[in-house]
Amino acid sequence: MAKQNPDDRALADDAPGPRRGVARPTTEAPSAIELRRRQRRERRRRVVMWTSVAAIVVLVAAIGTVSTVIVSSLASSNTAASGGAPAPQPEEPIVFPADEPAAAAGAGPCISVPVLSSFENAEMVANLAAAYNAQPRDINGSCVTVTAARDKSGIAAEAAAAGFPALAADAKPLVWLPDAHTWLSLARANGGEAVVPADAESVATSDIVLAMPEPLAQAIGWDEKPPQWQDVFEAAGDADLWTDLGHSEWGAFKLGKTSPVVATSGEAAMFASFGTAEGSLDEITAESVADESVKDIVREHELATSHYMATPEHFLWHARQAEQTGSAADFLSAVIVDEKSVWDYNRGITSRDGVTRTAGDPPVEKLVPIYPADGFYAADNPAAVLTGDWVDANEAAAAADFVRYAVTAEGQQIVRDSGYRDLNRAPDAGVAEVAKLVADPAGALPLPDQDVVAAVNTAFPEVRKRAQVLFLVDVSGSMDEPISASETKLSAAKDAIALALDHFTAGDNVGLAAFAQAEGGVMVPGAVSPIADIGTSRDAFLAALGGLKSQGDTPLYQAVDTFAAQQAQSWSPDRITAVVVLSDGKNDTPTPTIGVDQMLANLGHLHHGGTPVLVFTLAYGADADVATLQSISSATGAHYYDATDPTKVSAVLGDLVTSF
Repeated sequence: MAKQNPDDRALADDAPGPRRGVARPTTEAPSAIELRRRQRRERRRRVVMWTSVAAIVVLVAAIGTVSTVIVSSLASSNTAASGGAPAPQPEEPIVFPADEPAAAAGAGPCISVPVLSSFENAEMVANLAAAYNAQPRDINGSCVTVTAARDKSGIAAEAAAAGFPALAADAKPLVWLPDAHTWLSLARANGGEAVVPADAESVATSDIVLAMPEPLAQAIGWDEKPPQWQDVFEAAGDADLWTDLGHSEWGAFKLGKTSPVVATSGEAAMFASFGTAEGSLDEITAESVADESVKDIVREHELATSHYMATPEHFLWHARQAEQTGSAADFLSAVIVDEKSVWDYNRGITSRDGVTRTAGDPPVEKLVPIYPADGFYAADNPAAVLTGDWVDANEAAAAADFVRYAVTAEGQQIVRDSGYRDLNRAPDAGVAEVAKLVADPAGALPLPDQDVVAAVNTAFPEVRKRAQVLFLVDVSGSMDEPISASETKLSAAKDAIALALDHFTAGDNVGLAAFAQAEGGVMVPGAVSPIADIGTSRDAFLAALGGLKSQGDTPLYQAVDTFAAQQAQSWSPDRITAVVVLSDGKNDTPTPTIGVDQMLANLGHLHHGGTPVLVFTLAYGADADVATLQSISSATGAHYYDATDPTKVSAVLGDLVTSF
């Protein structure tokens, strides 16, 4: 465990959570959560005091008075954000070798080397592949062509563990390059030892940071004095923090996290939470992750999460949308992301779906990366040459040659140009300026080993914020259209929802409703499975799902307005309250209902009125009203998903439910 200064130990003595060698009292004592609430009030007092003193120091310095006595006196009596993980010991920098392409390309047909990247590092991998292909290569007499594909890290890990069964042998990757070795560990832990090697060479680094809109970072003082992770979690649970700091217009502190099921930044957020609860980010063990008192603290941390998202790009796209209509602070106060994502955001690159990237003007409110004082994790981007039975000797040699290229001087220049730190942890100067990176921040930590990764993956369903979700399904007549010889839109949607239901566990409240307009303007059938704990209502939900039949017209606006309002009535800060809308068409009602403008206004009122209901929308089929569905999700701070190819509905809905 990292050394604590005396002030840190004073706080730690009062902090909840397991302490080695200390017997727990047998008499009744405040719970860990109650202790956290008491400490939150004290932490808020200290934040306000620090902000006030910072202003005093500036004033005193301006009139030439020595201020160090004031600051050091306060620091000795208050411990917010003190301490920090020790900086890595200096090492001799790596001297990257020059690339050595062949004198002439080998003969065709070329060896094909498919490389599978994550969504986050896809641009870097594509750039490396293009540069490698631009030079002649000869592996045992054959030329080489590298191709790049991408997938979410968690989905790729699941596929790798099973040997990529959905792909033909010639399409399976030879190199898997996720953005962290944790995904290799997870694939191996889930049965992929024959496919995924235990070790892989890192080709780049990106620190996982706390990114904040610059005005917010300045207001709380974290741009100058980085917090510890406990400060971050305390702030996220403090609904009055911004008001206390004179910025009630920013609302509550909103902490964004990606899902640890699919994204490295989400994993890092969970490791930081467990590490904070246990007492040290760099000494998490599988045993401490399983400790119920530790999990209780992590559960409280997770209550501050509005919802999870599949990729950092999803959060940052919403932040940019919020800035265009007001301020990024309307959507988030801080988000846990990789440095590369901060660079993209600050230069005006956004992506609604994590795949299609759009270049626009840079934001007015730039993000500032915050490197917490007690440590932060670094994503190591390992390039694993896979060992599945589809890989022959020549292919393995060609794959290894591509990995070799990635760590040459030429390859590492591409790494830096693509927004990453090289293997000496050096960023490109231009990237660092735009992303506001610290050149060599102290406290970078490696991500945990396989046993901890597996333990946290197992624990996440137990500690995540519980969900209150209504699936709202379009059952208008067009849902009878066939999408294959054996399936209609409705039957495929039923199968997809049944599969997605596996994401939810006991404690999640889930219900089902459907909508069509019958003669006379009546919306039918309405709620068919009441929202209830899925631990006991799963069979009833599935029975109701199986009984859905297509009929009538499409009262999309009425259905969304009605069921979002119903969800708002049972809103709780301890749950992710949401509606998941699946529709294959446009609003079509012979009998008029509510209009689109009024529906969107009502959704906006819920979103800003204290009972926010997230309305996730899924466009199903080529005739879906994409623009309206996008507007619905945007009005509520949720996300739009595209299944306009209806054969992909199961995969898309599976992606969507990682928001819970």
